[in-house]
Amino acid sequence: MSKEKVVTSYQLKITLRGSRPPIWRRFVVPESTTLPKLHNVIQTVMGWTDSHLHEFIVGEVSYGVPDPEWPFGTTNEARVRINQLLDKEKQKLLYLYDFGDGWEHAIELEKIVVGDKDSSKLKCIAGKRACPPEDCGGIDGYYDLLAAVKDPGHPEHENMIEWLGGDIDPELFDIDEVNEILPRLK
Repeated sequence: MSKEKVVTSYQLKITLRGSRPPIWRRFVVPESTTLPKLHNVIQTVMGWTDSHLHEFIVGEVSYGVPDPEWPFGTTNEARVRINQLLDKEKQKLLYLYDFGDGWEHAIELEKIVVGDKDSSKLKCIAGKRACPPEDCGGIDGYYDLLAAVKDPGHPEHENMIEWLGGDIDPELFDIDEVNEILPRLK
């Protein structure tokens, strides 16, 4: 009789800082997930397009992809695993995406889950609200964009609708679509 291998996974909650009401996702990853893989998961669950640089920050240490044009002490993230940075429930780290727009995300280790292989599969288990569109100017730019789109009398209404390629629903989050993409991540 074969024994099922015990696997540990992390239930994480990521929240886009400055978003009111909060834009957030709750998802599960294996505890051994590398930071590059976690970056890909975050891009997918949040709805970003991976068009910009990113970094993870824990305390005073920054982890990311080394860039010779940005040599400010970033530790190479390639072989760093999430369980090397977070090992207790309620611990947090910061994820920055798009240094120009400055999207800051708080990531909290909500729960350490011990179970079988199925319980540790990548999956998004909850979330609220749409991810802002790329290159809209950060959180303040996003709320300016929403105000312009909502008000047909706003001087930027038509330009913003054209730039978006249509309307935007700030409440829309499709968890099924996210969970369809997650298993295909490398």
